Amino acid sequence: MNAPTRSLVLERLQKTSLAVGGIFLLALAAGIALDRAQFFRSYLLGFLFWVGIGVGSLGLAMLNHLTGGLWGLVPRRFHEAAARTLPVMALLFVPVVLGASSLYTWAQPEVVAADELLQRKAAYLNVPFFAARAVLYFAVWGLLGWLVSSWSRQQDAGASPARAGRLRGLSAVGLVLLSLTTTFAAIDWGMSLAPHWFSTIYGVLFIVGWTLSALSFTIVLMSRLAGEEPFTRALQPVTVHDLGKLLLAFTMLWGYVNLSQFLIVWSGNISEETPFYLRRLQGGWQVVGVVLLVFHFALPFALLLSRDLKRSARTLGGVAALMLAMQLVDLFWLIGPDLVGHGHEDVPLRVHWMDLAAALGLGGLWLHLFARQARAAPVLPVGEPEVRELLAAAPAKAH
Repeated sequence: MNAPTRSLVLERLQKTSLAVGGIFLLALAAGIALDRAQFFRSYLLGFLFWVGIGVGSLGLAMLNHLTGGLWGLVPRRFHEAAARTLPVMALLFVPVVLGASSLYTWAQPEVVAADELLQRKAAYLNVPFFAARAVLYFAVWGLLGWLVSSWSRQQDAGASPARAGRLRGLSAVGLVLLSLTTTFAAIDWGMSLAPHWFSTIYGVLFIVGWTLSALSFTIVLMSRLAGEEPFTRALQPVTVHDLGKLLLAFTMLWGYVNLSQFLIVWSGNISEETPFYLRRLQGGWQVVGVVLLVFHFALPFALLLSRDLKRSARTLGGVAALMLAMQLVDLFWLIGPDLVGHGHEDVPLRVHWMDLAAALGLGGLWLHLFARQARAAPVLPVGEPEVRELLAAAPAKAH
């Protein structure tokens, strides 16, 4: 019962993703010789997208241990597998540290020497402290991911109320630590690209966005596995419906926090804050904003109101795939203008080929790591009574 479960979908994912990712990583590596600064910009964009799925999945795993429900119990092993990729993502953060001077103006001594504000922030915004904080973030995430997944897998040998209680306690503390570290990571890695600009809701944008990315990825994967045992029995319409309702809730939350920041910044009309939106409402960036408004909020919101759609793994998976793609676009809109102009000058919209190479290359590597972790344990938490009841109640489907 505790042996790893064979899955053709995961096997194909593990093999194909590594091959595809390797090709694009080689192309990206060649790009560093052509444009070093663009290489680091593209790398940061791709890194932030994929590390976000791991961090968001860790949050979903801990949230489910606190609240319960089949929405998180059925995909629990995949949330844990995604969280277990974070130690490797810590190693993949090294190029960001090495390329800090190409990404962040506060890492350029000549710029700091001519900027009084950056001199005042130098005690916090400096490369050694930047790297040390990143070590702390990944240490917290890696430890939480290892503890949650290890204790959860021990339940497969027999559910223990005491162990379940420890998981709830760990998750309660862990969610607080995860929220704090994610907020500071968002400030360090994203907001400090424009060190003269600030927003108190910026960390929340990343927390919501990364959770939405993780949830969308989970639903896409579930839709692909719906035809395989044991998911033909475990993935019942009620479970799919719960995932659909959660996706709708986070879609609305994404719209709420983005609208909140826009209204606060625009109504405040403070010269230190408004450039963030002024730069994103011209030069072609306004088109990206409209795309996000339509395809990241309005269309998914309208579709997810349908009860029938939310009970179909295949159609819900299509909406989730759209949301996952839009999360990459949203991240590009959020940090893209600052990657080039550093919050000072206006820059026209430009999508570089290395942006796609980084997203696909790092994505292929991340998916390979994820599939490998997912195949190392049973794909369902078979020791949980709810899962046993679910599998016993639903007869296997012919496929």
